[in-house]
Amino acid sequence: MPELTQSVVTLIGEFAKLPGIGRKSAERLTYHVLRVHKNEALALAEAIRAVKENVRYCSACYNLAEEELCDICKDSRRDRDVLCVVEQPRDLIALEQAGVYRGLYHVLLGRIAPLEGINPDQLTIDALVERVRSGRFKEVIMATNPTVEGDGTSLHISNLLGEFPVQITRLARGITTGSVLEFANKEILADAMSGRQKF
Repeated sequence: MPELTQSVVTLIGEFAKLPGIGRKSAERLTYHVLRVHKNEALALAEAIRAVKENVRYCSACYNLAEEELCDICKDSRRDRDVLCVVEQPRDLIALEQAGVYRGLYHVLLGRIAPLEGINPDQLTIDALVERVRSGRFKEVIMATNPTVEGDGTSLHISNLLGEFPVQITRLARGITTGSVLEFANKEILADAMSGRQKF
């Protein structure tokens, strides 16, 4: 792109690396950054820097946090007898927005997907087993996405937890197979959570 400066070309290239952003969208975002006031553009850059420097995984559940524990783990009003296992922090957020679950969470940070080279030891499964072993949980809800990989991950985990005196349930299938939790509406998530069943 000889007609563009190197800085513009570089920014377009960086935006194009984002998921769901094609070349045209990357160009539109770049031109937007060029059009807005300098303070607004730098506020975006500062927000990105702050996220990368301040956000980490909660030491208990692996949700996003800016301290040792996330807000959910610190909340003494949560039901500490129930643990909901999700694949990603965005799935946790979707369930929280449904407003029907008041227990704790465990975020796997992915799902078992051998074809993509993702094995159980790359997830937080060992930490989950240790939490169940040392905790007082009465129920573990498997809330992985209803996909082949999500179901396989749930089955693997339920086998590992089989030795503990804990009830293992899964979300009801109000969530369509092949869908992703973060895109389900609040009503579907509420129905799935309240209609969960033994795994």
